[in-house]
Amino acid sequence: MSTAQTARAAAALVLAAAALAGCGSEDGSGKAADARRGPSATPPARAVQDAYGRTVAAGTAKLAVSSKVVAEGQALTAHGSGVADLKRGASRIELTTQGTTVEQRVVDGVVYQKPSGGQRGAVPHGKTWLRIDLGRLARQGSAGQSRVSDPAEPVRYLKDAGAGQVTRVGAQTLDGTPTTHYRVTVPLSALTRGDAGQARELRRQLGRSSLPVDVWLDGRGRMRQESVRLTLHPLEGRTPGQGSSRVTSTTVLRFSGFGTDARITAPPAGDTADITDRMTKSGGTTATS
Repeated sequence: MSTAQTARAAAALVLAAAALAGCGSEDGSGKAADARRGPSATPPARAVQDAYGRTVAAGTAKLAVSSKVVAEGQALTAHGSGVADLKRGASRIELTTQGTTVEQRVVDGVVYQKPSGGQRGAVPHGKTWLRIDLGRLARQGSAGQSRVSDPAEPVRYLKDAGAGQVTRVGAQTLDGTPTTHYRVTVPLSALTRGDAGQARELRRQLGRSSLPVDVWLDGRGRMRQESVRLTLHPLEGRTPGQGSSRVTSTTVLRFSGFGTDARITAPPAGDTADITDRMTKSGGTTATS
């Protein structure tokens, strides 16, 4: 894998981690209302199942994301911070990789990216923002869609974690906040929402039928951190010259400052360039990569 390909992989992973904050509330009531017991006093599977609702019920939060991709001896890191409206499924974050910063917003299932510096010329038609419709990518069955959404999708399925899929690792303090660390095994079939073809492709790339996800919950059962580690084995023939190159990645998302002010809006439609179809054809890479 070339440096450019490694950069594209990192961009996709960071995009996915930031999109995590845009998972939104599917059932904003229910278990989230019961915060009388902290996660350490709750059976592991129940604590993880409840975490989604309890986190969304907080309304808003500050977020920080970091990603590291290693391929053919080359390492690329990326990081960012911003805010999320957890109930609306919206986020605003500044992402930095290799000295380049991109402002990114996730609103109503659409990702908007505003490149800075020398990358601005990558936005078509003289526009300021790139527009990526994640829902449309999914409907088109894009191979790139799975890369965009892999690290984000497990959070949505924590609610369905079974007793045999969750292990309590132990207590840990994160940034001064006491938390409980859990390890969750998420079946690939859950990530692909029943799409057998995508499940098979992920299984071939990962060499396994499930994805390990680590989560840290605070005393009120809210998610404070999620970590996803992947080892991808690119499919032979999918990308010329890539062969059997292996890519390892670690993506970490942290929530803090629950209840913070988070006003997030989409950029003006006239100032955006939609590259969803281009991403479908190019395998899920952004125009700035």
